[in-house]
Amino acid sequence: MTENLNPFAIAQAQLDEAAEVLQLEPAMHRFLREPLREFHFSIPVRMDNGQTETFRGYRVQYNDARGPAKGGIRFHPDETIDTVRALAAWMTWKTAVADLPLGGGKGGVICNPRQLSVSELERVSRGYIRAVTRFVGLTQDVPAPDVHTNPQIMAWMLDEYEILVGHHEAGVITGKPQELGGSAGRSAATAMGGIFAIREAARVQGIPLAGSTCAIQGYGNVGSHAHRLAHEVSDLKVVAVSDEFGGIYNPNGLDPAVVQNHLREARTVKDCPDSEFISNSELLELDVDVLVPAAIENQITSKNADLIKAKIIAELANGPTTPRADKVLFDKGIYLIPDFLCNAGGVTVSYFEMVQNAYQFRWDESLVNQRLDNKITTAFQAVQKMAQSKQIENRVAAYLVAVARVAEAVRLRGWV
Repeated sequence: MTENLNPFAIAQAQLDEAAEVLQLEPAMHRFLREPLREFHFSIPVRMDNGQTETFRGYRVQYNDARGPAKGGIRFHPDETIDTVRALAAWMTWKTAVADLPLGGGKGGVICNPRQLSVSELERVSRGYIRAVTRFVGLTQDVPAPDVHTNPQIMAWMLDEYEILVGHHEAGVITGKPQELGGSAGRSAATAMGGIFAIREAARVQGIPLAGSTCAIQGYGNVGSHAHRLAHEVSDLKVVAVSDEFGGIYNPNGLDPAVVQNHLREARTVKDCPDSEFISNSELLELDVDVLVPAAIENQITSKNADLIKAKIIAELANGPTTPRADKVLFDKGIYLIPDFLCNAGGVTVSYFEMVQNAYQFRWDESLVNQRLDNKITTAFQAVQKMAQSKQIENRVAAYLVAVARVAEAVRLRGWV
């Protein structure tokens, strides 16, 4: 039977499994399977050649029972509403497992940023926020960067929002430049949270991290920071990394400074000095201690799960492993840190950014990382305890922790 790779169908299937274990009442289960609200809109943009192009945009607010919706905005040529729905659902569980007073949301625009000039990219960004201004805000829904968006795009969006509402409201957007109220440590937060989670998993598994091998699939903001932090914080030996064009491998380890300097010049990790070419699929199947999928959805499936040799999989990407692959990995004894736990560092520091904006006081990076460590470690331990007590997969355990918290908030509000 062909495996269903629709991301929202996968998100719903994962929830279904947790609902069965939790014995959620049918009405609550049905309610949590669907987004509370979603917005579809067109963004007309005057291009540099004088022509007007229309881009499709989305914003999904999946559940805000625990607080304002929170989630990034993706600019991607293959964006779909089902991807945005799935990511908004995973954000709901992510904020809950990290015990943040937030809900889950996500947004996207169907576009290829590589084909847009800087001025066109700015007009798309401002157009997006014009379309959603009535539906976002510090107490409603707080966007952030995601795939192919960055602090500069967040700065344009913040500026457009404040022009439209007529007052400053820095906390309406997170992942901003620090000069506009962004938090210290935010750009590396997702990767840093992942490193803390890997540290905890290694303790559980009895694996000494110093000198252990690691492979990272995906070398965007998260993957590149993960490479640097693995080297600096954990003394992991990263032997392979990759981007959309392919990967590089060196069994003696890859220096993050060398790789990132090459990336700046070549715009790809391929052909980096002192390395050999490796495909993305080959990278996933390397015999390493820690595998970090940090790219896109559906990278580990029923077709390749049995070929995975890593001892720990740390999902810094959203949805990199399919439900069928989960079963295979669990049976093989591979310790998986599920995405909405492993990559919760980004939304956690985004929450810290909202808090700092609210009372206009800045924390230094060491304090941010200390509080991030506390949050990730506490969340990890809650999931580990649940997994051990019920002898279930870590992803299901994370869902049990998160869904129970969201369902309780829904019940207390009297929605279901």
